[in-house]
Amino acid sequence: EVTAAKEAAAQHIDGAGPPTVFDNILSGKWPCDKVYEDDRCLAFRDISPQAPSHLLVIPKDRDGLTKITKAREDQKELLGHLLYVAQEVGEK
Repeated sequence: EVTAAKEAAAQHIDGAGPPTVFDNILSGKWPCDKVYEDDRCLAFRDISPQAPSHLLVIPKDRDGLTKITKAREDQKELLGHLLYVAQEVGEK
């Protein structure tokens, strides 16, 4: 299993890995209940909400940003935008 995982990771040079559920939503392959969209992000309702209002806000270009712990300094503006959008759509 370890060898297979290393081989799979090596195929994704940018470190972003294989397509995720979010990539499939962004590409239109999978539908979503969109509540907001702009040129940098998409906000939609979670299909399995854990709260009365459970929205997800994701960047359109993940650029290696698959976890907050992988955030780079050059992504600060995008992260700020995602937080602002989350606050805006959460109030509606």
